[in-house]
Amino acid sequence: RQMCIRDRALAARLRRAGGIEALAEPEVQALASSLGLGPAQALGLIRLVQVLAEVRNDDRQSLARRLGGAEPVLSPLRLQRLLRAREEEFVTQLRRAVIMADRSCNVAFLARDLLVWDHPDWGDETRARWCFDYFGAAQTAAPGQSEETEA
Repeated sequence: RQMCIRDRALAARLRRAGGIEALAEPEVQALASSLGLGPAQALGLIRLVQVLAEVRNDDRQSLARRLGGAEPVLSPLRLQRLLRAREEEFVTQLRRAVIMADRSCNVAFLARDLLVWDHPDWGDETRARWCFDYFGAAQTAAPGQSEETEA
């Protein structure tokens, strides 16, 4: 699989772009339309495309899983800073993390997470999942639930 943003020139523009400049790209508006995003989700969309500009390969593993594990490429302290970061600092740290993960991660998982990162209902759940993915915690069945019934 190839990078989500295939046009290198577009990726370069998005890496340099501020928020409004990123939104003015036709490809960004096409992505917004395909995801059903509008002006109310503009900040999440900007964050998403600025981070996706660093991704080169769509991988099966989440970004947090690629960053952590038995031999993490991102230290636990840097993970904590990333999880606490906000606004531009968050995007900057996340872009660096993508590079540390060899510019590969599951693009769909990354998009899902970035679009709800600061959401009052889903943000904490998303950041908690990142912690479990980073540390490689096994996905276990809930009490009374067999492995076969998990979705």
